[in-house]
Amino acid sequence: MCTRSGELVIISRGKLHSKIKDKIKSLRFYVIVMIMCAAILPGAVAYFGVIKAYEARAVSLQTAEIQNQCTILCDQLASYHYLEERSSEVINAGLTQMTNIYNGRVMIINSDLEVIKDTYALDEGKTIVSENVVRCMQGTSTNYYDKENHYIEVTSPITESGSDKIAGIMLASVSTDTIEDSLEILSSRGKVILGTMLMLVLALAFLVADLLVRPLHKIASEIEGVTEGYADEVARVDRFTETRQISDAFNKTLARLKRIDDSREEFVSNVSHELKTPLASMKVLADSLVTQENVPVELYQEFMEDIAKEIDRENDIIMDLLTLVKMDKRSQDINVRQVQVNEMLELILKRLKPIAEKKNVEVVLESFRPVTAEIDEVKMTLAISNLVENAIKYNHADGWVHVSLNADHKFFYIKVSDSGIGIPEEDQAHIFERFYRVDKSHSREIGGTGLGLAIARNAVIMHRGSIKVYSTHGEGTTFTVRVPLIYVTS
Repeated sequence: MCTRSGELVIISRGKLHSKIKDKIKSLRFYVIVMIMCAAILPGAVAYFGVIKAYEARAVSLQTAEIQNQCTILCDQLASYHYLEERSSEVINAGLTQMTNIYNGRVMIINSDLEVIKDTYALDEGKTIVSENVVRCMQGTSTNYYDKENHYIEVTSPITESGSDKIAGIMLASVSTDTIEDSLEILSSRGKVILGTMLMLVLALAFLVADLLVRPLHKIASEIEGVTEGYADEVARVDRFTETRQISDAFNKTLARLKRIDDSREEFVSNVSHELKTPLASMKVLADSLVTQENVPVELYQEFMEDIAKEIDRENDIIMDLLTLVKMDKRSQDINVRQVQVNEMLELILKRLKPIAEKKNVEVVLESFRPVTAEIDEVKMTLAISNLVENAIKYNHADGWVHVSLNADHKFFYIKVSDSGIGIPEEDQAHIFERFYRVDKSHSREIGGTGLGLAIARNAVIMHRGSIKVYSTHGEGTTFTVRVPLIYVTS
């Protein structure tokens, strides 16, 4: 992220827009593919289903028809005793007619599985042993469809006249060329229909895809305008719920980035001001010494002491800024170890005791139980020291500061309360901001860099903890810190 002419530039010229355009093209392609699959796959399944269903139905009807003809002829064969005497012209004519009508072949087989009549006159006198023939001799009519060789084979038993005894078999093999011709015609017409549907669906897919991605193109154009600095936000696109959510989300992100940029600019301005103020004071003091002749030693020493104080103040600001920079680095290692928090607090208050005595402020530590936690002692000490030191500095003479420590099975709690000047309600939301001061004139008199609470908050957050403030103006302030007893890495 960088700035240009005071405005936020999210990414270099054309780069973001190019990436979005590539994503939109990919989305458009996926939409077309999905529509094509959704339309063509059912059509293809239906096409092959119809072909298979027609074939099965046609074969079933022709098989039933042939089976019926065979049954009629078998009855006639039995009544004319054709198995014993094959000279009947009626039967021979019927067999020949069936062969011609169905473009097939009919064989009459006796009980010895010998072919006694073949309309093709090829296998007469030969013995046929096949599964279907044997099954039919046992009394079960059979049929078989050979798709590869294009024929239907049907067997029908010939019973003796006036008896259920099977005397022979009629075996009919009928060509299915007419079914194959019908399937070919049906298949070619189906392919034409599928091709036509493919073209229509393809055109529809392109149309629907364009309608779907058009709002995204609009958003992309708006984003390009934002990245080039021509607009402050992306126009809300309400055509679809998703596009509305995208535009709203981008606007929120853009607003957040602008707030971050504004905060950065304000921070830079504050840093410049804070660093410039001591320099200006030193400049005035130094110029006063240079422009005067025969400066008294007492005045010279006084001015030099003031310059030394301003240098110390400048150094404090720089050190606090470096501390914040180190804490802002996410990659920074945190030196976590087991620390006795009670002893840490006692040491902090011992170090701050001279400041409290100078202002006649009573500092009390109350520990409810021994607490051991996994923390970075240096950073946590810095955070609590800033809270207690502020409680002392912004207190009334003869006031008090109460520090308490407690814990449960998961967290330890530190509370820093004082009887000081308090914080107005409208300022409480900003006190953790860098260089923010509630009462600037009073803060300058007391000293400090305006970074103490920001440092304290960063230190607590680094420990996955939280810090809150409760205050009433003129009555005092309470800060509560909650930190996990066991440090958990993210």
